[in-house]
Amino acid sequence: MVLEVADIQIEPDQKADFEAAVALGLDTVLSKSPGFVSYEIQRCKETPERYLLLIEWQKIEDHTVGFRESDAYAEWSAIVRPFFAKAPHVEHFDLIGRKPAEG
Repeated sequence: MVLEVADIQIEPDQKADFEAAVALGLDTVLSKSPGFVSYEIQRCKETPERYLLLIEWQKIEDHTVGFRESDAYAEWSAIVRPFFAKAPHVEHFDLIGRKPAEG
């Protein structure tokens, strides 16, 4: 598995519209892509125009080639890009370890 982390800044006062759009794009377009595993989106408490989009892919090429070079990418971009204040910063991570809380 590989984790895509997209750090997204949206235009001010677009929170509700962006959240609706990103949910639509994730559920109807991106999540249907080959190699997609799961997604999570989080809004920053201190900077409400900042979001982290966390997407798990089976392998990095599922994102960088399979999705990015597909028609689905253009569809996804058309849904979410109008809300971006600047291009998202995107990186990929390998899981090193994880331990759930005990209790």
